[in-house]
Amino acid sequence: MIHAQATALQNELLSEQEIAATLQQGLGGRFARQKVLVLIPDHTRSLPLAMLFRRIVDILYDARQLDFMVALGTHPPLREASLHALVGITAEERATTFKQIGLLNHAWDDPAALAALGTLEQDEIRALAGAHWHPSLPERVEVRINRAALAYDHILILGPTFPHEVVGFSGGAKYLFPGISGPEMINATHWLGALAGVVGTIGRLATPVRAMIHAAARRLDTPVTLVALVVEEHALAGIYVGDPLAAWQAAADLSSRRHIHWCREPFQRVLSCAPSMYDELWTAAKAMYKLEPAVAVGGEVVIYAPHLDTVSHVHGEYIYETGYHILPYFLADWDRFKQIPLGVLAHSTHLRGSGVMENGVEKPNVRVTLASRIPPEDCARLNLGYLDPASVDPHEWQGRESEGLLHVPQAGEILYRLKDQ
Repeated sequence: MIHAQATALQNELLSEQEIAATLQQGLGGRFARQKVLVLIPDHTRSLPLAMLFRRIVDILYDARQLDFMVALGTHPPLREASLHALVGITAEERATTFKQIGLLNHAWDDPAALAALGTLEQDEIRALAGAHWHPSLPERVEVRINRAALAYDHILILGPTFPHEVVGFSGGAKYLFPGISGPEMINATHWLGALAGVVGTIGRLATPVRAMIHAAARRLDTPVTLVALVVEEHALAGIYVGDPLAAWQAAADLSSRRHIHWCREPFQRVLSCAPSMYDELWTAAKAMYKLEPAVAVGGEVVIYAPHLDTVSHVHGEYIYETGYHILPYFLADWDRFKQIPLGVLAHSTHLRGSGVMENGVEKPNVRVTLASRIPPEDCARLNLGYLDPASVDPHEWQGRESEGLLHVPQAGEILYRLKDQ
């Protein structure tokens, strides 16, 4: 059921007044004297969060307790100043106007912060994975969630929906699993996404990972309401308030019309410019995910990120140990890699893209080149190409689509696909 919604006309965006009215209609008076936990994304997602934060605080004035938690997954926790910047408040406002509002980080790797909801057993995992099941998947998955989710009367999810490499379209119950879940669900969902492959997953509504997420979410007794957003240029093209499935489906439908760019012919080379909000390769890899479906076999994606100097604050050691490889590379020598966290291996395959093994030789479909502050010797160790970012002039790539060259100035959220896909 959708309680309130607003959808902008094609090529238009919603006004702040339309957004406020939709939020008021969908949320006003529904949480009086309740303890409410709002799940929000971190800085690696585009949305007008500062405005939305203030609106929701105003509308939920009658809640007994109102707290916000950043659904980090395995992203690094935010320091106090970064939390303030995320929701657009000053330290002075934090100590006065918003002193009763909690600002929390999820802690995926702290057992004390997690509560168990049950398990996904092997038969259920097989059924959820369908044709993509593989014995490298866990035999059972413990479903753990931040125990704060059990301490509130209601959970409100506030987040955008975009084409997503692991789950098809982001948003919705993904803010529970893997957003505030334990490592077991994080690893299992991402590895299942790797087995399904980016090209076969991204921009699709029904995916095995989405089915797994919803199966886990059904084990949570706390009521959940979703504010699903469709974002363009940090403004909103759509907002849907309702139950997590209905609101997410409406947002994903609009996202499929707003966030997919259909291409007639595959490109030979792409300059995919990662914005500064992607401050590690773990997230800047979206500059590859969103472009691979539109690149010719044998083509190249150049991830242009002159600000970037870190592979991953959390998982860097594992990534340097394994490097970036296609899925068949890992499966062909599984005993060697099975001790690496599955989420790390999934990230590796997603960035490296599709490909095959021929006579023991890895043959990716697309060459991936980094033009960043990560040095050439590190790129070689990671099994990626290197390009000096100082040698790149993005202007030279513009307007050359007829030559098989594509320039994407703000990569990571818009999906590029071929029309015959």
